[in-house]
Amino acid sequence: MAGKDPKQAAAKMSEDKKDDIMKNFESFKDYLGDQVHKGEKLGLDSEGLTKGAKRVGDYLSKHEEPRNREEKVLNELWNVANKEEREHMAHVLVKLSDRTN
Repeated sequence: MAGKDPKQAAAKMSEDKKDDIMKNFESFKDYLGDQVHKGEKLGLDSEGLTKGAKRVGDYLSKHEEPRNREEKVLNELWNVANKEEREHMAHVLVKLSDRTN
């Protein structure tokens, strides 16, 4: 999330690593939380973190299949949301993942 292009980061990530992250929602939240903390250490503010989360959400909705019920719900919500609603969802995901870790 910290300035990385999600598509490039995913291309470098092994399928096993993706499976570990996406296998359950808790793993997914932990991964997002780690990325939020990395972004904060790099000096990203709330807006920067939200932009990064939105890029990740856009990538996931286009390139990855949801692997559990929670991800399926997020995917469906993301796909029906407009740009502004996606920004709000990204902000909420940042808050959720930040509280998780």
